[in-house]
Amino acid sequence: MTPVIIGNATLYLGDCLEILPTIEPVDAIITDPPYGAGYAANPIHGKYGNHEAHSWDGKQFERLDEVRAYGAVNIIWGGNYYDLPPTRCWLSWFKPDSPPSMASLELAWTNLDQNARQISHAIAATNAERVGHVTQKPVRVMTWCIEQAKRPQTICDPFMGSGTTGVACMNLGRKFIGVEINELYFDIACRRIEDAQRQTKLFPEEQKDACLPRVQEQIFSERETR
Repeated sequence: MTPVIIGNATLYLGDCLEILPTIEPVDAIITDPPYGAGYAANPIHGKYGNHEAHSWDGKQFERLDEVRAYGAVNIIWGGNYYDLPPTRCWLSWFKPDSPPSMASLELAWTNLDQNARQISHAIAATNAERVGHVTQKPVRVMTWCIEQAKRPQTICDPFMGSGTTGVACMNLGRKFIGVEINELYFDIACRRIEDAQRQTKLFPEEQKDACLPRVQEQIFSERETR
């Protein structure tokens, strides 16, 4: 499995369960695995959105614990669909413009011992980023995740999709390891990450952290550690 190397990014086309055992553990696993919500598995055509059916949704990835073990920090979007340990720190992406056919927010499970947090970011604000992946996350949201994870230096996304986590890493000058089993999405991710890597060369290394978006965080839940 020869990876594609693009600057700080190492990208693998294949099954993450086969590839992860060949790499060293990383500072953080930040990812959005298939979790069987059924949105992408069912075609939608009409006023509130359009997409074709995708066979990978409607199926839940069954070996998430094995994947989580490769990162000291875990941020798992759709974690509410999995049987994961209790956590103090859920991350929430609130979508103020979500149509009736979609949820108003998405949740990410984490293993962080800190207060829960929420980001508000409109779906429409990401239209310019869209590359054809039906569950594509905004770069701003994934950049925010990196910040919540205490700015890890090496990040892995075992379900890379169209490469949004990798783009966020390139923007911040972080090392990124991405794995994607779908060849079409892998090619899209390579192009996006290469473009992001090219853009970051315009900025001095010490300015990259300053490029973190200034997002308004709301406390989703606060309670004392018991």
